[in-house]
Amino acid sequence: MPALVEEGRAKVNLTLRVVGRRVDGFHDIESVVAFADCADRLTLAPGPALALTMAGPLADACGDTSDNLVLKAAHLLGERVADLKVGHFTLEKVLPVAAGIGGGSADAAAALRLLARLNELSIDDKRIMEVALATGADVPVCVASHACDMTGVGESLLPLNLPKMPCVLVNPRVPVATRDVFSALALRRGELLIGVTDVVMQAPSWPEAGRTINDWIDALARGTNDLERPAARIEPVISDVLAALRATSGVRLVRMSGSGATCFAIFESDADAQAAGEKLRSQHPGWWVHAGTLS
Repeated sequence: MPALVEEGRAKVNLTLRVVGRRVDGFHDIESVVAFADCADRLTLAPGPALALTMAGPLADACGDTSDNLVLKAAHLLGERVADLKVGHFTLEKVLPVAAGIGGGSADAAAALRLLARLNELSIDDKRIMEVALATGADVPVCVASHACDMTGVGESLLPLNLPKMPCVLVNPRVPVATRDVFSALALRRGELLIGVTDVVMQAPSWPEAGRTINDWIDALARGTNDLERPAARIEPVISDVLAALRATSGVRLVRMSGSGATCFAIFESDADAQAAGEKLRSQHPGWWVHAGTLS
C-alpha cells in the first residue's frame, strides 16, 4: 500500500477566555479557533511496527521522538482498536514548537486521520475523539481543522463559518510552556475569573454564514486572550512582537495566539499581509514569520 499523507495545520486562537479552573485542576476556556495555511506534513508508510522519524527545518526542536504526540495518539488508539494497522510515520516539522499554535496537537490529529484512513475508521468514530482528548486538549479541534468555537477543556466544538482572512503569524523562536502560563494566572481549584458571568451563563454569539471580514474583525476585537499578559510577563519579547505587528500598514487586529509566544495580525488585504511579512522578516531575521490566510 502506498504511503498516506496528511497536513497538520497551525491552529490560531483568535480569542481565548479563561472561564476558570475546575476542581480537577484543568481550566475551562472559550476560544474562537481558526487554522492557517501553513502546516507540518505527516506521512504514514504502512508496516508491521509503529515508528516515527523526524525531518524538516525544525525537527531538532521536537526533542525525543518517544515523547511525541504522534506516537502517543497512535498508542492510545491501539488500546481501543483491536489489531490496529500501523506503520512508519515521517514528520516534516516546519511549525515552531511550544508556540501557541498547536503544532504538536495538529501533528497528533494528522496521525489519527492517517490511522483512521488506514484502518477504514470513520473520523467521527467515538474512539478517535476519545483518543484526541486523551492526547491533548487542543487535539480534538485539530482533527477536523475547521474554524470553531471551542469550550470546556477543548471537548466542545461549535463549527463557525469564518471567511478567509489575510494574516501574518510571528514567533520570536522562544518556546513558552503552556503549563507555566496557566500557572501564572494563579487560579485555585474551583475558582472562576472575575467578569466571566456572561461566558458561564450563555453561549457566545459570533457572526453567521455570509458575514464579511469586517463583521468578524469587529466581533473578534471585542474579545481578548486572557493568557497574553501572563505570557508576556514570562517572555517579555511577546510584547515586542505585538508592537512590531501593530506598526505594520493595513493591520486591523493584533493578538497573541494560545499561550504564546506566536502572535498574529489580521489585515485588510492579502497585499498588506504580504508586505507586512516581508517587512518583519527584514527587520527581525531571527523571527519565524508566515504571511498567508486564516480560515
